[in-house]
Amino acid sequence: MSGLISFLIAFPFLLALVLLLTGSNRVRRPIVGIGVAAVTLGSVYLALPGVPEQVTRLAVAPELVSRAMLVCEGVLTLYLLWLSARIRQPLLALLVLVQTALLFPLELSGAHHVEVARHLVLDQFSIILGLIIGVIGGLICLYALDYMEEFHVHHHPEMRDGRRWFFAVLFLFLGAMFGLVFSNTLLWVYFFWEITSLCSFWLIGYKGNDESKRNALRALLMNMGGGVGFAVALFVLIRNGGPVEIDQIVAAKPALVLLPAALLAFAGITKSAQLPFSSWLLGAMVAPTPVSALLHSSTMVNAGVYLILRMAPVLQGTAAGLLIALVGACTFLIASLAAITASDAKKVLAYSTIANLGLIVLCGGIGTHEAVWAGVLLVVFHAIAKGLLFLCVGVVEHKIGSRDINDMGGLILRMPRIAVMLQIGMAGMFLAPFGMLISKYAVLRAVLDSMPLMAVFIVFGSAATLFFWIKWMGALLIVTRPYESVEKNIGWGKWSAMYTLSALTFGTCMLFPLLSTYLIEPYIKTQYHLALFTPMSEGNIILMIIMLALVTLFPLSFLQYGRNVKVIDPYLGGANAEDGSRFNGALGTTREMSMQNYYLASLLPEAKMMRAGVVIACVLLAGLLLKVVVS
Repeated sequence: MSGLISFLIAFPFLLALVLLLTGSNRVRRPIVGIGVAAVTLGSVYLALPGVPEQVTRLAVAPELVSRAMLVCEGVLTLYLLWLSARIRQPLLALLVLVQTALLFPLELSGAHHVEVARHLVLDQFSIILGLIIGVIGGLICLYALDYMEEFHVHHHPEMRDGRRWFFAVLFLFLGAMFGLVFSNTLLWVYFFWEITSLCSFWLIGYKGNDESKRNALRALLMNMGGGVGFAVALFVLIRNGGPVEIDQIVAAKPALVLLPAALLAFAGITKSAQLPFSSWLLGAMVAPTPVSALLHSSTMVNAGVYLILRMAPVLQGTAAGLLIALVGACTFLIASLAAITASDAKKVLAYSTIANLGLIVLCGGIGTHEAVWAGVLLVVFHAIAKGLLFLCVGVVEHKIGSRDINDMGGLILRMPRIAVMLQIGMAGMFLAPFGMLISKYAVLRAVLDSMPLMAVFIVFGSAATLFFWIKWMGALLIVTRPYESVEKNIGWGKWSAMYTLSALTFGTCMLFPLLSTYLIEPYIKTQYHLALFTPMSEGNIILMIIMLALVTLFPLSFLQYGRNVKVIDPYLGGANAEDGSRFNGALGTTREMSMQNYYLASLLPEAKMMRAGVVIACVLLAGLLLKVVVS
């Protein structure tokens, strides 16, 4: 298995180099297809029953890999310093120099030769993340082939065609994520962690305009700030002779590793775009849709919550864990309320991501085995459904020229299959399973068992979640006049990705007991040394499956909607004019009928809520750092 893991990490890096040298789109397509097939099949094979879960050897000498990483870190440091001088950004240079000052002397003096028993980790949690990266990330790369061609040829012909660089960075991103989740030593995790920050910077700034550059820089600065927390955690561990292996940190006495674990959780909070760092993910909307899908579902943000959930056993029952849980809870509530006020589809999806990640951070901060089980389940459902939603929104934006939800009225007739897929994705986010029904049920139960007052955040945040998803679903079904279908000339790559993710959303919801039994529960038992763990009773599981089956009928009932519906002129309280969407008003004027959602902007001012959230989160994080330093 070490050979396959090494392949999953190294192959995307090699493929990135090949794609960087490939200028022809005709040649690029088969290369990307082969790469997607390889990482997908490799990640799926790791999840097959009977695969051993202990990996202690590397296909190559670990010392050689460590030296190569050290050289690459030096190159990345020089690049970032050059970049900071080029764009005149002293804060970036400061963050780079702080990390270098903390770790480079230790690395040169032999930190990479710290005794490490297991350089790689293969357990159920890393397998789950590997599946998300390989399958969902691969599908997004496949989708990007058609999307980026249409992006440059039909929508942005004035832009320089940078697809060679774009696809190279996509696979570099996947390789770094594989390295991050399959590395057991924090020294290696840190290396891949920094590469993901750099990849997000390059991809967010792809368009090259001022807005893209500004948002890309914000993402880089915030994630480099989290990288400083990661570097400090490593510095403390190495100087104190502590373990640098994730499994050893979790097994150590909490008092010895609480400070590094809290600092690692802080790094995870920045990477997962929690308050006060949420603005970088909102700003990432300027990037092409495949980038948004990749960041929100299979790469960047998952790295943050992955690290927090790994540290959960250390944080359990501590003041540091409570403060981290409060950051997640506040983020969940405020981001869910802010999503109500947004009409831009990508902005709604961004706030939804931030909110759901807040729930996962809440689970990691609580740290109990029930909470971590719920958190891992949330990671799975969120990755699949959010990837599907972003890909559908990208197609809709290209076809109707807008991603405003108010402009998606009648989409069930204009783009019936895409509309149904959007409904499936939304059902996967808030109904199946209850946004996610089972996951939020489990989170709520875990919170009630350990921190009852925090249930208020979940109840009100879930109500807001239900509100903004229902609004969007209703908009898709508004039919005010006959519509011409625009669901044409959508490439096979796009259809393949969206159909597969729709099937995965449906299948995962139906088969969640198997997912829990064979992947999540064994991991929880191992981490918490439990002989028996049954998160849900058999009766509850049967009830959930019945509910999911009923819920699934809703989007599927619209598959033949366009063929059966007969559109007639609505009654507008006066004489209709022309196509039935207009009417003759007073003084002979012709008025346009319009239907819009409620956004409650006056009741829920987005800017004020986010500013308040930033202040609250800053206070909580300051308390976190003060608490762990004092103790």
